[in-house]
Amino acid sequence: MSRDGAAPGRFIALEGGEGAGKSTQGALLAEALRQRGLEVVSTREPGGTPGAEAIRALLLGTDGEGWGPRAEALLFAAARADHVDRLIRPALAAGRWVVCDRYVDSSRAYQGGGGGLSDADILALHAIGSEGLLPDMTLLIEVSPNVAAARLARRDAGGADRIGGREAAYHARVAAAFARFAEADPSRFARIAGDGAPEAIHAQILAALAPLLP
Repeated sequence: MSRDGAAPGRFIALEGGEGAGKSTQGALLAEALRQRGLEVVSTREPGGTPGAEAIRALLLGTDGEGWGPRAEALLFAAARADHVDRLIRPALAAGRWVVCDRYVDSSRAYQGGGGGLSDADILALHAIGSEGLLPDMTLLIEVSPNVAAARLARRDAGGADRIGGREAAYHARVAAAFARFAEADPSRFARIAGDGAPEAIHAQILAALAPLLP
């Protein structure tokens, strides 16, 4: 039970590669949950707290030479630790639902699958920084490369961020890693076909979440 006697909240993460539509679907989901009378906290990674947003600017800004995969993984883990401690855990304890655009599986896919770090190392950082907190459900939105490219052309007309702008082979490794995680842990992951209209994707998400909804 939460501090005020309500049922504990739920933690939902949206994952996927560049152009998957996570931000759009996160906003639609949060509104649908609020319409059901639930208190919802919408957040993102890296970010969600002032400290984590400062790290986000370091990670995604395009000035300077950036970091290698290990330094990058440490920075993401530090941002997540602050996010979990200051926002996610308190919200869940108060009975709120947390809808998060990216979480630890992005580190596993990008710094692991894309950057070559071991999954064990990234999960060890998560165990230290965030005490291993995992979502109740992870919604993996999967899109075909041509759809992702068209969305990114619209989204990034002013230029991609440091990670989004990496080569196609990197992003192919990221997508393959996400697929592996979902196949290995079907009890936590729901795979969402993301090529269609936003309303159709949203319907899939609500169907996947039905077992958790009050």
